[in-house]
Amino acid sequence: QVQLVESGGRLVQTGDSLRLSCAASGRTGDDVPMGWFRQAPGKQREFVAVISQKGALTYYSIAVQGRFTISRDNAKDMVYLQMNSLKPEDTGAYYCAANRGYTEWYKRRTASSEYNYWGQGTQVTVSS
Repeated sequence: QVQLVESGGRLVQTGDSLRLSCAASGRTGDDVPMGWFRQAPGKQREFVAVISQKGALTYYSIAVQGRFTISRDNAKDMVYLQMNSLKPEDTGAYYCAANRGYTEWYKRRTASSEYNYWGQGTQVTVSS
């Protein structure tokens, strides 16, 4: 069983930076890719970023490319999302998720169905 706990979300202003953290417990470590999703009120959950098991590969949504950076520290079982130049449209609940880690997982990296463990979410609000 895997448990994921996000932290770091809060109210910030446009242009600010924020770092989210995800603490993983259970059988994770460097076993599977780890991702971040977000969900704004009234909208579907959307893919934000994912990082491979060892951290060599990272993928981002077009909306956050160049502003957000995903990283992981396998020794500490932690995953991070550094968010810079925040915009009001970045507002939402941010979720950490563990990918199933199937072969060629990257081909379906944006699909939430490819992630089988989720955290409870942390709220990020960006004021204009």
